[in-house]
Amino acid sequence: MLFQSPDHQTLYTALVERNPAYDGRVYVAVRSTGVFCRLTCPARKPKSENCQFFESVAECIDAGYRPCKRCYPLAPAAETDPSIQKLLSALEQNPAYRWGEDDIIKHGLDPSTVRRLFKRHFGITFLEMARRSRIRDGFETISNGGRMIDAQLDAGFSSPSAFRTAFAKLLGTTPAHFTNDALLRADWIDTPLGAMVAVSDKSALHLLEFADRKALPTELQKLRKLTRNNLGFGRFDPTDQIEAELSAFFQSKKQEFTVPLALHGTPFTRHVWQALREIPVGETRSYSDIARRIGRPTATRAVAQANGANQIAIVIPCHRVIGADGSLTGYGGGLWRKQKLIELEHRVSSELQR
Repeated sequence: MLFQSPDHQTLYTALVERNPAYDGRVYVAVRSTGVFCRLTCPARKPKSENCQFFESVAECIDAGYRPCKRCYPLAPAAETDPSIQKLLSALEQNPAYRWGEDDIIKHGLDPSTVRRLFKRHFGITFLEMARRSRIRDGFETISNGGRMIDAQLDAGFSSPSAFRTAFAKLLGTTPAHFTNDALLRADWIDTPLGAMVAVSDKSALHLLEFADRKALPTELQKLRKLTRNNLGFGRFDPTDQIEAELSAFFQSKKQEFTVPLALHGTPFTRHVWQALREIPVGETRSYSDIARRIGRPTATRAVAQANGANQIAIVIPCHRVIGADGSLTGYGGGLWRKQKLIELEHRVSSELQR
């Protein structure tokens, strides 16, 4: 079943309280102004009788409403904040720069406010994001056969120990523990939603995660333990394949993934992951829906745990699972990414049905 919108009063209460639970899933259209908004819009709240709620931007536009110029419902929430935009633009222009709180102040911004904004939208602070961006440059240098000292300098670190410490924090191990003859190899893939780390062997993809996910170091350690293999830099054919398929996915040219997968989980967990892959593009399910689908209607909590244990993002679409009340619920890659993925797939599905 598709997302079931709550009743009018529940949504109106969410609008008054600026509740972000339905952001990206429900929009309010105001009859008196002809404008549609996010439920978190800072504008003065309209009367209940003037509100009409829709589940997609397309429905709002089809009904004759125009997008609000205060909350920008056509863009993900994180992209509408000028502080975020300002810092992300600066980081993109100079990814190797060593940012500190003084630099944030020089941009006319309050460090504590910026910290809260980035934590809410991305799950990490801006300074952590900048540090990981620098690490990525070092990662690519080593992947291309470069020397450790060159990787350290490319990443903007003044000492080898600082580089090793930062690298270990991101990937759970120091560069010295990556071996050239490893059966598993890790490489970086750029996507419109940020960099991802892909790990594969010669025959299958073992892991695909956003590089800024907090759990990434733990997942890599778990993968090494399960496979009893070291991890190396570089890529095999499955990484090339998933990079091409992700590119087609984000360009709305392809929604199905055919890359072979190595699934590390219990039979129950793999059963849940298969159910996730059976959710049609453009649709969502709740945890209880999945539990019923696999014949375990009382296993909602176990389904949620299996969903969270997924190590192959997007391909195994755990982003299509939402709360029973319609809220986006948690997502390891960040709720803003979950919203983006759902919007992309909903748009593609709507176009295919026309």
